[in-house]
Amino acid sequence: MRIALFSDAFPPDINGVATATNTLFEAFKAHGHEIYVVTSSHTKQMTFENNILRIPGIELKKWYSLIMTGPINPKATKIIKKWKLDIIHVQTEAGMGLYGRYLARKFKIPLIYTYHTMYVDYTHYVTKGFLDPWAKNIMKWWSKEITTSCTELTTPSYKTRNALREYGSRKYINVIPNGINLSMYEDEKIDHKFIEDFKKENHLENKFILLSLGRIASEKGIDVLIKGYAEFLKTNPIKDSVLLIVGDGPYKKELEHLSLDLGIADKVLFIGKVPHEQVPYFYAMSDIFLSASITETQGLTYIEAIASKTLVLCRFDENLEEVIKEGVTGFYFADEESFTNKLKYIIELPDSQKQKIIETAHEANKRYSMEQFYERMLEVYNRGRRNMW
Repeated sequence: MRIALFSDAFPPDINGVATATNTLFEAFKAHGHEIYVVTSSHTKQMTFENNILRIPGIELKKWYSLIMTGPINPKATKIIKKWKLDIIHVQTEAGMGLYGRYLARKFKIPLIYTYHTMYVDYTHYVTKGFLDPWAKNIMKWWSKEITTSCTELTTPSYKTRNALREYGSRKYINVIPNGINLSMYEDEKIDHKFIEDFKKENHLENKFILLSLGRIASEKGIDVLIKGYAEFLKTNPIKDSVLLIVGDGPYKKELEHLSLDLGIADKVLFIGKVPHEQVPYFYAMSDIFLSASITETQGLTYIEAIASKTLVLCRFDENLEEVIKEGVTGFYFADEESFTNKLKYIIELPDSQKQKIIETAHEANKRYSMEQFYERMLEVYNRGRRNMW
């Protein structure tokens, strides 16, 4: 089968959509399909290497330096036409998403669309709080409309499917959790020398390490983690603990000031953005992975942490019920106070109980393998082709 994935985000970009698109690319390539990626370029030149076509665009610095391309590119279209595609799979909405939709209509190719992002959780970036309820209603209407113009529709979680149903979408929705290359997180793939050197350089030897990893944005709730950690240190002063915050984003300065104001700047280490291939090393060096985000559509970072055999403590959200079972495969908290109490509880658990939770979670995590992701998406692609016969 000849497939093209259209996405504004693709490695070296670090986010859920980029990871999911790359996983699809690698999975179908491994099974012998002719698969391409059409994505944005961080340079001013169009390039086509290793079946990846990168198209230059405009950098949106306020949106994590996302590159936004135009919806039509004649030069790229000439290249794509030669691929004689069977499927176009759109991963994003603007830029590459519009371009992929245009080409699907032009070439009469089945259009598969994955709705990844809960846009109602991001309207504040545009409205700054002004008429935000009105903007959320607009996004709900738009989300409903954009799902109607595809051959097959997929979402990564039941939370997203339920939201689209509430918005009024009547399209059949395939719930297909994004797969992950779980082998990347196995111990034999980890560069333990990197971890040893990193710990030495940052004076982390023998410290109990808490980890937050991902975009640093207000909706991620990292301020809740920092405030909860500050309270934890007041009542449970573990001298050898530290909170690593790996990633970058528009909320970083505010969080740095917050840790200073709370008097724990020496306990909160902002690492910044790291290369994609180093991400597994940070899970591996950590004792507990933390997240307070309630805007995830699936929660790939939770799955990555579990694959690394790292305990997970996260704020409860509907979509996480598919990933985390309280006290069995991980732990939940609701607010800063419960975060403090739950963190203390986890730290004081016997090692044997922690290990049982880690192993149970690791076994359950196998359902997010690349192979299962491939098989489920292949079924959707085949159905999309049949619907166009």
